[in-house]
Amino acid sequence: MLKHDLICTAAGTLAMISTDTDILATAESWAKAGRGVALATVIETWGSAPRPVGSHLVIDQEGNFLGSVSGGCVEGAVVEEAADVIADGKARTLEFGVADETAWKVGLSCGGRIRVYVERVH
Repeated sequence: MLKHDLICTAAGTLAMISTDTDILATAESWAKAGRGVALATVIETWGSAPRPVGSHLVIDQEGNFLGSVSGGCVEGAVVEEAADVIADGKARTLEFGVADETAWKVGLSCGGRIRVYVERVH
């Protein structure tokens, strides 16, 4: 069974794409094309997490993204942090959970917790 994720462009258009392999290939392609690129990876989950460990989201400097780290719950916050990672090159570990007030702001109300590592792709 293939996993399907959405690609979203800064213009707001959506398209269906499948597999983590496609996401990683897109990260490589965007970086080779000279785009600023960050890769977000779920590194830990607890409780009712929306996506499993190893799930990816690739983001470029224009705000285009592909994949999912939370099924839509925290992607906006991750995309914002990714812009900083692209700008300064410093990796970050983000945590979203039900006990964290930011989790409710970004929509992670499923009762779980996720940790996401965001790094620049060169």
